[in-house]
Amino acid sequence: MVIYNVTVNIDDSIHQEWLIWIKEHIPQVLGTGKFEKATLTKVLVEEELGGHTYSVQYRSYSREALEAYYKEDAERLKAEGLKKFADKMLSFRTELQIVDEYTVNFK
Repeated sequence: MVIYNVTVNIDDSIHQEWLIWIKEHIPQVLGTGKFEKATLTKVLVEEELGGHTYSVQYRSYSREALEAYYKEDAERLKAEGLKKFADKMLSFRTELQIVDEYTVNFK
């Protein structure tokens, strides 16, 4: 499984508007059928840039599913956010490979 991670720093002036938008955008990305789930997190470390930083982690079904997302959906879905918030946000994307997962099992 591969995680497609999008980290975004949002200017204070559009923070609330962006939060509303991202909560609509994430289901659209999941609707492509290329991901099994997504997690929206707020980065708690304060940035020198100011603003608010978030990470959205999309868990893809496979490397092939992620490649299909890039080829079929990414540009279209990315364009809406760029059009709306381009000059008020900075973002970067990374791919993470899950090596192993652990859970605590209390009995």
